Amino acid sequence: MDQKLTPSTVLLLLIPPFLWAGNAIIGRIAVPLIPPLTLNFLRWSIALLIILPFGYSVLRQGSGLWAKRWRYIWLGCLGVGIYNSFQYLALHTSTPINVTLVTASSPVWMLLVGRLFFHTQITVRQLFGAVLSIAGVLIVLSHGEIGQLLELRFVFGDLLMLLATLSWAVYSWLLSQSKTEDSEAVRLNWATFMMPQILYGIVWSGAFAAGEWTVAAPTIQWGWPLALILAYVSIGPAIIAMRCWALGVQRVGASRAGFFNNLAPLFAALMSSLFLGEMPQAFHAAGFTLIVGGIIFSSRR
Repeated sequence: MDQKLTPSTVLLLLIPPFLWAGNAIIGRIAVPLIPPLTLNFLRWSIALLIILPFGYSVLRQGSGLWAKRWRYIWLGCLGVGIYNSFQYLALHTSTPINVTLVTASSPVWMLLVGRLFFHTQITVRQLFGAVLSIAGVLIVLSHGEIGQLLELRFVFGDLLMLLATLSWAVYSWLLSQSKTEDSEAVRLNWATFMMPQILYGIVWSGAFAAGEWTVAAPTIQWGWPLALILAYVSIGPAIIAMRCWALGVQRVGASRAGFFNNLAPLFAALMSSLFLGEMPQAFHAAGFTLIVGGIIFSSRR
């Protein structure tokens, strides 16, 4: 943990926000097709089936699934259950710009959670890096016109996204606090490390989905569009992104890794521009420069 930022580590921490940006866009597209909590439950159920052939050994008695069950119960609850469920639910009641704006506060919550619960120090570099990165996010979200930010109105979905971001901060710190043998498991046996999280996480997300069907009367629009959505969210943002994030956090710690989350709104803005046929503008370059500057500044020793 707290190693130097190498090119391979930077790549590992760039992949998750890129895939998560796509997840936010896909989650918005899926709104009329499937209820949010059910989407999260099906997503992780499919992900479990995909990695089962590689991580089935954790089902044996005496494995980490049972020996470290409380650790994995909390990782599954925070990372698979709460964060993802709340994110999809927020996309039903909030606007994409509000959701990405709340997500951009992730580095701040990473620092605060580390200070309050894991007894880490907040350095001046980290604070200044957080300010730079969030300033870059605000430029992207406002299209270079800061006055637009004054017109934002926050709704219940924004509160859900704030809770989701706090959940992700605690999840990331729990990952960074793992023992040496767990770190090695993340590097070598990624499936056996993710399997317990997903197994326990499915219990949480399944309970949320059951509540959704109990209190409401949702419908699912089965078809190829939904099948493609489930394929993407199950493989990209779930398996690949979580694998890369675990490796990156193990290498550099939760605080520094958290700054890379600020790239998600930028990637989302670029993807939206691509889908709408718009070319990147000068404010994208300015925002990118500030975000990356914040990452580099906060990561220097």
